[in-house]
Amino acid sequence: MKHLTDEEIMLQIAQGKLDMLTILFDRYNVRIYNFFNKMVHNKMVSEDLTQDVFLKVIKYKASYKNGNFAAWIYTIARNIFSSYYQKIKKERSNIIDDDKLVANESMVSENKQEELDHLQKALLKLSNSDRELIVMHRFQKIKYEQIAQIIGSNENAVKVKVHRALKKLKEIYFQTVV
Repeated sequence: MKHLTDEEIMLQIAQGKLDMLTILFDRYNVRIYNFFNKMVHNKMVSEDLTQDVFLKVIKYKASYKNGNFAAWIYTIARNIFSSYYQKIKKERSNIIDDDKLVANESMVSENKQEELDHLQKALLKLSNSDRELIVMHRFQKIKYEQIAQIIGSNENAVKVKVHRALKKLKEIYFQTVV
């Protein structure tokens, strides 16, 4: 069964073979978790949101129409993040909890850890849409074409948006270094 494409597996899930979801879960849970963790910088929230994605996959399995599965699941993840963000928007503070970075401190030098912390802080200063684009493209390694499907845009527009978001990140990053 592991040789089946994501799309073939999802079609079987849509037909009621829910046990096939374990294969997709194994393939995508870490990627979806990392996407959320880069967006919210909170391990427990990221775990909850990741679980919500797979619950939605089950709930909306009939709406899957043999398109690109990765684009479909990331669209679900984006929608869940958007709902989460709207819910906590008023409660959100600017305090960043540094000890929640998912970096193995024993393997990363203190200087490198400081750079990672600084990058995470700079990422959190970006708008959600800019941060989302950078996370999908640079951290999740999603191709421009797929990002365009996920956000409902075209590939060239996504390239421009990612370029501009990276430029903003660079400015924020280097403004606060010194």
